[in-house]
Amino acid sequence: MNCGFYSKDELEGLPFGSLGHNVQISRSANFYGMERMDIGDNVRIDDFSLISGRVTIGSYVHVASYVGLHGRFGITLDDFSGVSSKSTLFSGSDDYSGFHLTNPTVPEEYTSIDGRPIILKRHALLGANTIVLPGVTVGEGAATGAFSLVSRDLEPWTIYGGVPCKPIKARSKKLLDLEKLLNGRTQL
Repeated sequence: MNCGFYSKDELEGLPFGSLGHNVQISRSANFYGMERMDIGDNVRIDDFSLISGRVTIGSYVHVASYVGLHGRFGITLDDFSGVSSKSTLFSGSDDYSGFHLTNPTVPEEYTSIDGRPIILKRHALLGANTIVLPGVTVGEGAATGAFSLVSRDLEPWTIYGGVPCKPIKARSKKLLDLEKLLNGRTQL
C-alpha cells in the first residue's frame, strides 16, 4: 500500500457524487465541491492537483501532478483521456477588457465571465503545461504537445502544438485495438 494515496475505505467516506472501483487519489490533491464530482473506474489523481466545481471523470483516466481542473461551468474527462503535469483547464474566464471588474471577490453584477463547459473526448491527451480555455471540446483521440494553448475545439485523431495550438499531424488509431484487448481481459 502506498501511504501517499487514500485507502479504499477512506475514499468511500469522501462525499463524491459517485466513485468507481480501483481509484487512486493522492492525499495531497485538493478538491472543492466533491459532491458535484463523479469519478469512474481505474482513475488516478496525483499530487498537488486542484479540482473544483462540476467535474466528471470517466474510466481509465490519469490526472497528473499539479493539474488544475476549474470546473465551475463543467469539465468532462471521457474514458482513457489524460491530463499531463501542470496543465490547467478553465471552464470560466473573467473579461479583462476593462469594461468589468474581475475576480471572485467582486459581486457578479460587476463582472462578466465567459463560462462554458470543457470536454475531453475518449483517448484525448493534454501534454504538460497545456492550457484549455472555456467552451473547448478536445475531439476523440486528439492530443496536444507540451506548452500548448487550446482556445478552440480540436479535431479528432490529430496532434496539436503551439500557442495557439495548430495541427501538426494525424494520430494513430492503433490504440483502439489495444482498448478492445483490455476490455476483453477485464470482462473475464
